[in-house]
Amino acid sequence: MVRPPLTPEQIAAGQRLGAALRAARGGRGLVEVALAAGISPETLRKIEAGRLPAPAFGTVVGLSQALGVPLAELAEVWLADEPVRQAS
Repeated sequence: MVRPPLTPEQIAAGQRLGAALRAARGGRGLVEVALAAGISPETLRKIEAGRLPAPAFGTVVGLSQALGVPLAELAEVWLADEPVRQAS
């Protein structure tokens, strides 16, 4: 089965999600957060850069847990242009 290409809106949502995750990571290392989320550092790097605009649901759940950001908050970022709080 071939996936249809992402729409410009989906790409923009992925870029917002990546920026929100980068902000939530704050001063924590990329490798530390990626490993805590159960993903590779390269995958997290791609998500944060917006080069992987539609990560798998399980990946987003893992990042939510690793960063202490409620999954609902990440969903709101995906759906609307809202920033996520930075980690302390």
